Amino acid sequence: MGKKKAVALQYRTEMGAPQILAKGEGTWAEKILQVARTNGIPIVEHAEVIPLLFQQEVGSLIPESSYEVIAQILAFVYTLEQKRQRNESYKS
Repeated sequence: MGKKKAVALQYRTEMGAPQILAKGEGTWAEKILQVARTNGIPIVEHAEVIPLLFQQEVGSLIPESSYEVIAQILAFVYTLEQKRQRNESYKS
């Protein structure tokens, strides 16, 4: 098994596609994951898409060939975020 890899993505509706914010392997991957944990950013493991995203430059938009799988991941993340917000509103 190789070094752990991580890719950080950002997406806003006005963007044409999600953008690669950061990528790293080994120690850098751990740092990316730690920043995500510290800031409450959801982490989704999807080993099949990492090699494709890892080939892209930081700052670039994801390739069209990954749109479908990234859309599924984002839908999952948005669902988690909505549930988290509902749970927080019940606590207040």
